[in-house]
Amino acid sequence: MHATQWMRNMAAASLLAVATLAAAAPSPVISVKTPHGFDAAVQRTEKAIAARGMGLVASASASRGAAARGVKIPGNIVLMVFRNDYAVRMLAASVPAGIEAPLRLYLTEESDGSTTIRYSRPSAVFAPYGNATLDAMAKELDPVFDAIVSDAAAK
Repeated sequence: MHATQWMRNMAAASLLAVATLAAAAPSPVISVKTPHGFDAAVQRTEKAIAARGMGLVASASASRGAAARGVKIPGNIVLMVFRNDYAVRMLAASVPAGIEAPLRLYLTEESDGSTTIRYSRPSAVFAPYGNATLDAMAKELDPVFDAIVSDAAAK
């Protein structure tokens, strides 16, 4: 192979690698500190999920699992949130995007007694799929998730 062609191939491979890494980059995470203790923040978030018409699909908590073993760690829980009509629309737009559902809210207990809620906006989660129909659905969900977190964090 001629040196010039080899350099072109290497440049193309490098660009492909950078594009692949950019597409695989995690969604930006929004952090909202609440004045509420951990258990109250979890209850407030669960109530806000229901009030905004979404469903709490599942939850996972390392701190609750540790407590069941007699180990104390700061509170944390992942609340998995979605709704079937959005799931149907998401899958109609992109079957591979199904791995993103349910969307997650991550609550962590802070040393000062407050709780932080972390999440990625749906538009950021679904953006890597490059699908206009999926993007439109995700943009509908952005204000819903923002409102859930805002409601949960309110004083």
